[in-house]
Amino acid sequence: MASYKKNVDNNSLAEQLRDPATVRSAFNELIRLYSEPLYWQIRRMVDSHDDANDLLQNTFMRAWSSIENFRGEAKLSTWLYKIAINESLSFIERERRRAKISLDDDEASVAATLPADTDIDGDELARHLRKAIEQLPEKQRLVFNMKYFDDMKYEEISEILGTSVGALKASYHLATKKIEQYFDNLD
Repeated sequence: MASYKKNVDNNSLAEQLRDPATVRSAFNELIRLYSEPLYWQIRRMVDSHDDANDLLQNTFMRAWSSIENFRGEAKLSTWLYKIAINESLSFIERERRRAKISLDDDEASVAATLPADTDIDGDELARHLRKAIEQLPEKQRLVFNMKYFDDMKYEEISEILGTSVGALKASYHLATKKIEQYFDNLD
């Protein structure tokens, strides 16, 4: 997550979210602060810009509808990332069912069934990296994206995914090895 997001006074914003007099303005601030990082987290999980935008809106709608249940036990960013990831995983599962792809089939990927988005192709190296990441199992892809792109600490990822730090480190290590192998096979 970008460093400017880490400087947000989560306690103050959380208090404002619990106060009926300030909840709307605080939620607008929450949207302003977290729209971009949440969008990119979602976008790395789904190929389509439109799907990512829809899932981002769903994330904020779900957050708004459950704002009164937010007790501040977790950081706002952790709470929002959990919602965004759950929304994304639900979407991916629906897409797999719709496309009649078995959830147990590690080789099958929703990304392979969706058209490529020309907005993010970039240079050849970036395309290869994206292709390598798409081939990772879902959990490894999530961990890799959160660690590599969002520069999250393992402890933060652990809170979001509900997985031990040790398991996350192993997933990240396996993901990087698979990406290295992908690039080794290009030669």
